[in-house]
Amino acid sequence: MSLTSRLFLQYSYRLRWQKQYSTLANVFPKDTADEQFHNFRTIESNPVNHNEQHLNRIYTIPKETFKTLFQNIGISKGFLTLSTAFNECSILIRNPALEVISYLEQADYNRPINKYVLYGKFGTGKSVTLMHILHYAFMKQMIIIHVPSPNIWFRFPKEITNSYKDPGILDLPVEAGKWLLYFRNQNSNLLSKLDLRISKDYQWNIREKAASGSSLLEMIEFGINRIRYASSVIDALLMELKEASIAGKCKVLTAVDGYNAFWSDSTRIRNDDKVWVNPRQISLTSSFLNFIKDDWCNGAAVLTVDTKANKERREYDHPRYLLGKDGFDCLDPFIPILLENYTRVEFDSVMEYYKERKWIRDINADGLAEIWALSIGHPLEIRQICKSL
Repeated sequence: MSLTSRLFLQYSYRLRWQKQYSTLANVFPKDTADEQFHNFRTIESNPVNHNEQHLNRIYTIPKETFKTLFQNIGISKGFLTLSTAFNECSILIRNPALEVISYLEQADYNRPINKYVLYGKFGTGKSVTLMHILHYAFMKQMIIIHVPSPNIWFRFPKEITNSYKDPGILDLPVEAGKWLLYFRNQNSNLLSKLDLRISKDYQWNIREKAASGSSLLEMIEFGINRIRYASSVIDALLMELKEASIAGKCKVLTAVDGYNAFWSDSTRIRNDDKVWVNPRQISLTSSFLNFIKDDWCNGAAVLTVDTKANKERREYDHPRYLLGKDGFDCLDPFIPILLENYTRVEFDSVMEYYKERKWIRDINADGLAEIWALSIGHPLEIRQICKSL
């Protein structure tokens, strides 16, 4: 090949490279530096140490911690499917999670609990952000009270009974028993270490009671094995944890995903008179609403509100609208935290992660630009689009 031909070939390659580079630069602006674009992971798996240096990067929850914390029911179905396919649970470190973690780090736990409300459009990552915060609480040795989806209790209850303590209230014994099992698996090691004891007697029936001074774990086991009394055990458990936290024996983080479900106007549950009841007529609702009141210390409440949790209010995603007047007044004061669509840098990290896990293959800059244009950075939309790639 002559010198002229080689120079022409090099010039052609250079023009082609410049064209591809300009296309990529138009899709991904200069603020997505090479370091951000390629180094999308962080090896720091402890959320206690997460800060702005880890922002927009993906970290992986250790498998044993994941099994202890979520057990396949404390995680959304779509995210669980993805984590199973990837054989790991990885979370994008986003600013809302770091904001709540920074508040929890700086809080004065001698004062009444602070309440934080995650809100935003459906699919923007509120549940995943809550997972990140729960992992932080787990590493900080806080007792975790996690209610994944209370709206499911009110839509598909396995069993409905009248409360033996209050005739006007209904119990959901199967759901209560499952939640006690979930709570025990999350906190059994910490509860054994703290060795918390019951402060008073609880009489379940003529023959059975929980005596003052007995272990909290024993009462939990009783509720799991005798689900008829599971709802009452939950009520007693939350009261005992409130007393223990006030006494400085432990710290507690309560987290409810879809908190506004408690303030819905109706359920799919009827009482003995065949009248539809609202969630406040169910014992589980009363127990958790009482626990979220700011009449105790050494704890915090992180809640999400979502349009899918309340079928009556789905037009807007603001807390005041989703909670209604009564729900808002009950929760106030709280700190609202907005979840929005991915930024370009967050989008880059997620796409690189998907490519690394072979979730998407053979995609170029134009393909990434198309995904961005179709989804506008909406996390759930991106996940749905990438399912078929």
